Amino acid sequence: MSEILDTHVALTAPRTFPTDFVWGTATAAYQIEGAAHEGGRGPSIWDTFSHSPGRTQNGDTGDVACDHYHRWSEDVEHLVRLGVGAYRLSISWPRVQPGGRGPLNAEGLDFYRRLLDSLRERGIRPYVTLYHWDLPQELEDAGGWANRETSLAFADYARHMARELGDRVQVWTTLNEPFCSSYLGYASAIHAPGRTEPAAALAAVHHLNLAHGLAIRAIREEIPGAQTSVTLNLHLIRAADPSSPADADAVRQIDALANRAFTGPMLDGAYPEDLLADTAEVSDWSFVYDGDLEVIRQPLDVLGVNYYFTTLVRKLVGGGTPERADGHRSGDVSPWVGAADIEFPAQPGSRTEMGWNIEPSGLTELLLDLHRRYPGLPLAVTENGAAFADEVTLDSAGRSRVHDERRVRYLRDHLEAVGAAMDAGADVRGYFAWSLMDNFEWSYGYTKRFGIIRVDYATGERTWKDSAYWYARLTSTGLLPDATDVEPLDV
Repeated sequence: MSEILDTHVALTAPRTFPTDFVWGTATAAYQIEGAAHEGGRGPSIWDTFSHSPGRTQNGDTGDVACDHYHRWSEDVEHLVRLGVGAYRLSISWPRVQPGGRGPLNAEGLDFYRRLLDSLRERGIRPYVTLYHWDLPQELEDAGGWANRETSLAFADYARHMARELGDRVQVWTTLNEPFCSSYLGYASAIHAPGRTEPAAALAAVHHLNLAHGLAIRAIREEIPGAQTSVTLNLHLIRAADPSSPADADAVRQIDALANRAFTGPMLDGAYPEDLLADTAEVSDWSFVYDGDLEVIRQPLDVLGVNYYFTTLVRKLVGGGTPERADGHRSGDVSPWVGAADIEFPAQPGSRTEMGWNIEPSGLTELLLDLHRRYPGLPLAVTENGAAFADEVTLDSAGRSRVHDERRVRYLRDHLEAVGAAMDAGADVRGYFAWSLMDNFEWSYGYTKRFGIIRVDYATGERTWKDSAYWYARLTSTGLLPDATDVEPLDV
């Protein structure tokens, strides 16, 4: 009987994460800061893009966003209440160096010093991303990421930040999702700077990779022993017909564009030969100079992994317009350079407000694949979350509540998937929920809410959703709570 009872307990016990597992939340500067024209900040490509008619839903911009620039102290208190040990934020390059080159902006630097000091004083480790898509407009005017000089400017910027803020930062992340910066910004035009130039997109891929390597070298020259990282939105790609050789080749081709175009040079020291062959009609890749690959391949302390959905592909048969349910907002031009004969069928099952399929097992699969490919490289889930339509109600005590059951279940199921990957040997060190608060969701404007804290964009008021209460219970115990365990904590 005791053996049966012990087995039952083992089967029903909640998942436990290691005591040193890093719990955090994440944001990005342009999405939350606002104060677009204050404190000496210069314009970024997202300022220009969002102010261009037709680029964002409802013409929304990040001019005010969540007003974090003025309300940062309040937001730090929310982080403290959540009990997170880390906060992933990004620095606005045009706030600290308005033109992308030249003099630094003292007011911008002071803003980040105050924020970082407050985090550290409250026991929250800052994970700082240097580039989360807000390129200074002056650099874009000179060619942007299609221009090699932007990589050199980024290295100088990274060096300045290491000098000015180095003793305040736990982990330096060079880039967030260079896939989006290159393909969505320069090929499909659904992200800033809004260009439809496939060859420029491939040049941007390389110059972002080069910027990553140059920045890590610069940071480590300024801060020996600095912890460095990069965050990639690696696509978990599956064939529509697993038995089809044509669909298997579609998986290979999209994997080369979406994943190996970045992991190849960053982690293996080379671009995949099949990527170069697949895109030969678009570019000869002559922008890759001798020595670049050695610069790009820098040792990492952790690889950041952003995960939201899986990708289904198949070869287009019989001509016609390919289906493109690829998870990225549709534009007139495909982001998939050199892959006109591949389509992305819609996937069955539950979806978020973004139209993304909900597939927690894909996160387990992705983490284990990375573990097998790079067994000595620690991993962290640096973004994972879901947009759902939220409604504010009042409880019996007259308190504002947001009962976001679907988001709680999404987070719980994906954390269970992280745990399953760890059980199978993946070295996952942390998890950062996206996002701390509702914010400007790029070309979707303010129509999609990812936050575990609700933001009233008219007043700036923050309201904890059930997902925030649930996450606070998780961070306080390391035990994965039931999805119904969402009552406010006495804090």
